[in-house]
Amino acid sequence: MELCTKETLQEYTSFVWNHPKGHWLQAPEWGEVKKQWKWEGIIVRDSEGKIAGVMSVLIRRITGIGVTMMYSPRGPVCDLHNEEVFAQLIADAKKLAKKRRSYVIKMDPDVLISDEVFSAIAKKQGFVINNSNNNFEGIQARFVFRLHLNGRNEDELLASFHSKTRYNIRLSQRRGVEVKIEDKSKLPAFYALMKETGERDGFPIRSLSYFETMMDVMGEHCRFYLAYYEGEPVAGSIAVHFGDKVWYAYGASGNRSREAMPNYLVQWNMIQWAAELGARIYDFRGVSGDLDETKPVYGLYRFKKGFQGDFTEFLGELTLVTKPLMNFMLSRALKMYTKLRKKLRPSLQKEMASENS
Repeated sequence: MELCTKETLQEYTSFVWNHPKGHWLQAPEWGEVKKQWKWEGIIVRDSEGKIAGVMSVLIRRITGIGVTMMYSPRGPVCDLHNEEVFAQLIADAKKLAKKRRSYVIKMDPDVLISDEVFSAIAKKQGFVINNSNNNFEGIQARFVFRLHLNGRNEDELLASFHSKTRYNIRLSQRRGVEVKIEDKSKLPAFYALMKETGERDGFPIRSLSYFETMMDVMGEHCRFYLAYYEGEPVAGSIAVHFGDKVWYAYGASGNRSREAMPNYLVQWNMIQWAAELGARIYDFRGVSGDLDETKPVYGLYRFKKGFQGDFTEFLGELTLVTKPLMNFMLSRALKMYTKLRKKLRPSLQKEMASENS
């Protein structure tokens, strides 16, 4: 088993950066952002000594139990149809799991649900595939929108958008919305918008320090956009560039001035950055797989669909249990916790509403 060291860090990062399956969540830098996890990078080489595949894993200790879990976000990075390389990565991951007392290995690779070849390879290695969730139940979203830029310039990209999306971008410009690239000193304004978004849409948010660390660690590969309307911040986003892709990583919008359509202009600015970089893909990240137009989550789908990206369904979350008894006990505990949380959610939302009234 070869793990990434200071001596091989540059080689490791270069491989992830240049590989078609490369992803910012597989970069060693991401381990620095996830401070509560320990990062390890597994390396598999070919007969000539060149890297053939890598697998970044995050390892987290389960409090009070003495075991850990291992998670490889959007990993591994390799030719996923090369069964020999994949099998060696998993064999080494099992060795690392034994060393770190991990009861489970999870991953959610950049693989389409239609990829039956990889699905068979993963099952052969003992993975159970969960692709039953339609919303955001998994660690990573199973459904995303991806815009394949294909070398198009700004005029060609804008012309490809839905007419209503083009209209909203231009409306935002006419109304005087200004989008600026800011440094982390402006993150408190973004965080205030993030809190409004979380309260409005009912999802938990990261801490301010999380976004500060992310900007520090990702450096020039991370851009923070803030949209101003009449001098006030009304929307913001953080985009990440890694390899041949740009991701819309985090976004937030306030409850004021929504009629000025600032989110459309922010999104357009990020796509322009991707085009300037010569990126192959601009990834809007998660949307719901439930396309019922009467559901609240459909609004996010409609917004991203207007940019005419491809609605992409990934294979899902892969789980390899290394300690069956421990997995059984923790799975039961998690189900009980989830059930209790659902019962408490209505009362918590009422309490939040009364506090904000």
